[in-house]
Amino acid sequence: MVVVYLAMTLAGGSTNVNVLIAFGAKINVLIQQGQWWRLIAPVFLHLGFTHILMNMITLYFVGIQLEAAFGHLRYLGIFLLAGVGGNIASFCFSDSLSAGASTAIFGLFGAFLMLGESFWHNAVIRQLANTFLAFIVMNLAFDLFTPGIDLAGHVGGLVAGFLAAYLMGVPRIGKVNLVKRLIATVVLFGGFIWLYLHGMAQ
Repeated sequence: MVVVYLAMTLAGGSTNVNVLIAFGAKINVLIQQGQWWRLIAPVFLHLGFTHILMNMITLYFVGIQLEAAFGHLRYLGIFLLAGVGGNIASFCFSDSLSAGASTAIFGLFGAFLMLGESFWHNAVIRQLANTFLAFIVMNLAFDLFTPGIDLAGHVGGLVAGFLAAYLMGVPRIGKVNLVKRLIATVVLFGGFIWLYLHGMAQ
């Protein structure tokens, strides 16, 4: 993301609309024309130094805990699926140009909620899940009153990350109920397809 940010800066600036479009920002009309890769590319783009700085700090401190719990590949899978889920939700419910890792980061918050639900008996995990639940509520409340924030993308990423965490499983901590994993997988990918088709039909 830092490399992409530097490349965008050299290309004319990370807040330049033309640069954002060229690098893959979420633009609904272009996705409807077949540029489906704009559902993942925005995760790696940021609008300005403050945007990338805050997201990278959050990603580091949240990610380091989840990567330890899920392992490298499962953590990466959750991050990418949450990013796609958030961008599909944004595509379906918001007409605005959007970019940023926030969709995927909210997905990591959702993964913490999944850990809390699945391993509530673990006092440390329960405390972390409660902390992140309060953090999520505060962030979504802030989103509601802040212009320019992609609320649909954040909520979509949160839900996708929650479901993706079930899909991936947490073998380093314990077994996740198989029925829950199957239901989460069906809902996750079924939701992706439904939202994508709904956005394409608009």
